[in-house]
Amino acid sequence: MDNDSFEGIFILSGLNETVNYRIAIFSLTLLYYCMILFLNISIIMIIISDQNLHEPMYILLCSFCFNGLYGSTGFYPKLLLDLLSSSQQISYEGCLLQAFVMYSFACCELSILAVMAYDRYLAICRPLHYNSVMTKTRLSQLICFSWLTPFCIFSINILITSRLKLCGSKIPKLFCVNWVIVKLTCPGTDTVSSNIVSYAIIIIYVCHGLFTVWTYMHMTRTCVRSKDDRIRFMQTCVPHLVSLVTFLVVIVFDLMYMRFGSTYLPQSIQNFIAIEFLLIPPVMNPLIYGLKLTKIRNRILGFVNFKRK
Repeated sequence: MDNDSFEGIFILSGLNETVNYRIAIFSLTLLYYCMILFLNISIIMIIISDQNLHEPMYILLCSFCFNGLYGSTGFYPKLLLDLLSSSQQISYEGCLLQAFVMYSFACCELSILAVMAYDRYLAICRPLHYNSVMTKTRLSQLICFSWLTPFCIFSINILITSRLKLCGSKIPKLFCVNWVIVKLTCPGTDTVSSNIVSYAIIIIYVCHGLFTVWTYMHMTRTCVRSKDDRIRFMQTCVPHLVSLVTFLVVIVFDLMYMRFGSTYLPQSIQNFIAIEFLLIPPVMNPLIYGLKLTKIRNRILGFVNFKRK
């Protein structure tokens, strides 16, 4: 079967074992998605509305929360529709779009975390040069880099995938993944270009990770010398470090399972492993930053106290 005879519909089979629990799952999923929207939008609005928070660290946090909304919106609305539907289908174009959103969300997260690490590195290790280096222009360039780089890379990746000949339509997941689409290609189809781009992406984002580790090594070395730097590290870097470690563990675990994991695990466990990166970071990130960063926490407490009066 080639693309000319391909009907253009994929079947998402990840919900096949949830027939008897779909209403309960729908209710919990809707509640969870609303919580993601509320938490991330709250952090964004607090930062936008408070002039004192118009600093690089908080603007990057705002971009971080926007990315959480972007990735969540690429997944949860479709899942909610599938839970209410008797058949879980998605068009060929819609599947490619969702795969693009999932991958670009994950890599935007890593890019923003790398930029945030660079910002903290300048603030702690190069405090005298911070204002001259982290200007509004430089900040805008870094934010554009963190968003446009994944978008451009995955546009190429999805474009290459769209040219492959397909001989299957069943995707054993809750959402579309580029790697699974590539595995549906007809025997003998040349997937070398797709594999090259995939490995190039892995190398690029491993470099992001190595850069982030390098900045934390320098920050740790600097903070050991000064009590004030240790306090600043605990206040501003710990939330970032927790977000980074959590996201990396979740992503690596998901990638390793997708490539090498057993297909004999129960579908519910497979689903949980697949959506961990959409389940944990979008809720955990605004909670950690909201509770740990003093200015945001004080802003939230001030708003709560004002409402009580």
